[in-house]
Amino acid sequence: MEVIPISRQIDDSKAVHDASLQKQAQKELAKRDLFPKRDYSDKAARAAALAEVPGHPLYTFKRENDAFSTLLTQFSETRADDLLERICEISIHYAKKGDLLYPHLKVKYGIAGPSDVMWTTDDEIRDELADLSKETNRDTNWNSRIDSVLKRAAGMIYQEQNILFPICAVNFTEDEWFGIYYDSKDYDTCFGVDNEVWKPAEKNIRKRAGSLSNEIVMPGGHMTLEQLTALLNTIPMEISFIDAENINRFFNEGPKVFKRPSMAIDREVFSCHPPKIEPMVRSIIDDFRVGKRDKVAVWMDKGNRTMLVTYLAVRDHNENYLGTVELVQDMEFAKEHFQK
Repeated sequence: MEVIPISRQIDDSKAVHDASLQKQAQKELAKRDLFPKRDYSDKAARAAALAEVPGHPLYTFKRENDAFSTLLTQFSETRADDLLERICEISIHYAKKGDLLYPHLKVKYGIAGPSDVMWTTDDEIRDELADLSKETNRDTNWNSRIDSVLKRAAGMIYQEQNILFPICAVNFTEDEWFGIYYDSKDYDTCFGVDNEVWKPAEKNIRKRAGSLSNEIVMPGGHMTLEQLTALLNTIPMEISFIDAENINRFFNEGPKVFKRPSMAIDREVFSCHPPKIEPMVRSIIDDFRVGKRDKVAVWMDKGNRTMLVTYLAVRDHNENYLGTVELVQDMEFAKEHFQK
């Protein structure tokens, strides 16, 4: 049997990796012709104009960045613990970008750069800040790390204002901004910046609200659409359904720990997850599709609360795969019950 040298194994592995990257790049380049061409010559001016409209998403994002920049300056001068706690609220700002901006740019307009690069950087900054805020030994190493991560965070402000927001301003339609405005209401306030009312968006939302009266007949009975919607919203879980083609088809309404923007409906589920999470999601759904597994339960801490996230394969009577349902349940009530 031939013994393959390690150096050759590494070279072969690198060649396969490079070929895979090249193939992916070719696919992305081929997609570009499918998306509309945009004029970016006035992108900065367009973004600046939207950022001046009270209540517009870019108005809120810019105010958050301004407040964050002030906090960074104050912390560099005082190193105060209470300021570091407030700085960690940047995770809310990053979550909104990750849910509302990055995926939409990538899926609707074929602009993958922010999703592939900025999203990962956001996660790294957020995680490092969370780790540093928990440490009690504020030694030289700690100070070096905090300075480094805050420098990266400051750099992200620049990238948002000069790259991300102008790209969004050029591409997003007014109707899409209305959707982002509506979805942003589900997020906590960060840096004391409240969402202001954007009157055109509020008017548009009221116009869309319609009467739900048609009846849905099912094997177990029949309900009006209004009743079924209210029932699904009453169940004390966050419910998401992804169809057999990996497309988001349904989220129930109400406050959510794991945000589910309405603009993600009809979008591929993988685009809604940070790059580091996507492989896990793909693995679960692939196992469901081929019948390897029917259920995956994940316990985690989120916002100092114990959460149970359950993924279930949805199949018909003939065991054909129809999709995946994700159920998110706050389990603090169980802890309180069994600790009595």
